[in-house]
Amino acid sequence: MDASGMPRRGLLVAANAAQAREALKRDNVFALELVVRGTAPRPKAAHSDVSLFTRQLASLLRAGLPLAPALNLLAQADGPRGMPRIAATLSRDIAAGIAFSAALGRHPAQFGPLYCQLVAVGEASGALPAVLARIADDRERAAAQRAKVRAALTYPVAVLLFAVAITAALLIWVVPTFKQIFDGFGATLPAPTRTVLALSNAAARWSGPFVTLIIAGCLALRWLLRRSDTARVRFGRFALGVPIAGPLLKTLCAARWSRALGTLLAAGTPLADAFASLSHASGNAFFDEASAGIASRLARGERLAAAMRSAQCFPSHVVQPVAVAEESGALDAMLLDVAALADRQVDEKIATLSSLCEPLVIVVLGALVGGLVIAMYLPIIQLGNVV
Repeated sequence: MDASGMPRRGLLVAANAAQAREALKRDNVFALELVVRGTAPRPKAAHSDVSLFTRQLASLLRAGLPLAPALNLLAQADGPRGMPRIAATLSRDIAAGIAFSAALGRHPAQFGPLYCQLVAVGEASGALPAVLARIADDRERAAAQRAKVRAALTYPVAVLLFAVAITAALLIWVVPTFKQIFDGFGATLPAPTRTVLALSNAAARWSGPFVTLIIAGCLALRWLLRRSDTARVRFGRFALGVPIAGPLLKTLCAARWSRALGTLLAAGTPLADAFASLSHASGNAFFDEASAGIASRLARGERLAAAMRSAQCFPSHVVQPVAVAEESGALDAMLLDVAALADRQVDEKIATLSSLCEPLVIVVLGALVGGLVIAMYLPIIQLGNVV
């Protein structure tokens, strides 16, 4: 029952009955009976939730709070349901003598190899708060960049899809009405009108199977990308070769890769060991496979710049500074500078594409609808001229 004496029923996730009663007590609820429902599903947390958790933990550690109490405090805080459970689990693991980086590794969906490797370096060097703050900065920067890309693509894609939907509706329901009128003319129709009528007939007959085929193809591609590493690598390579978007994606992946490697090197990780944490740093499977190839070339004694050039996926403006930095011994700083420069280039390209998309969408929309209207009224205009 709650503080007012009203009965309460609910479901609570806790490690044991004692922790369940303690959690209910904090909410001013007195437990008359607890029933174990079994093992709870694994907690889930979004990318933004993990970034917020990292930022808050770094702030608590900088304030002088020990790691375990800081995690306990985050476990009790209001927020997304997944992260407090993860924080409580991390706190229990640390109390059991497990290293923080190893405890994070038990949640691979939220904390990847790069995250765990940086935390391990921070633990070893005694600079865990600074490392966590840097991780939070990088994650927030990446999230802001993804938001810019989504914002730049959402408007033109939505307008184009709307234009395609309107055109399909006109072809399926409006054009057949004109066809009945044209059949009474008894004259040869203009070529644009005949083309539109043929498209209308095809749309009415094949639109359903075509849409079904597209949905089935998307679902099959999604299933294949989840199950097959080879398919992910080939799709990643295809994405890098797409006109306009491909070079932008290549620069973005190179920036993520350079920042991840530069951060590891700046934290004190040896170059040969850093590549073990770059398995998913770029977000592109082809880049990740190239990263594994670079690691094997480094193990054979090849220079980093030469290995990157052989991978054939890094832009030249990324490889050349790395070659200079290898000679000067400032590879970590140069990689971070290259990543910052690549990020600025990505932002500039996104801004340019955004400014070009609006007039392009208007032209495409006008061409679709205007061409359709002209094709339908052209026989009527010609008939009026004859009369």
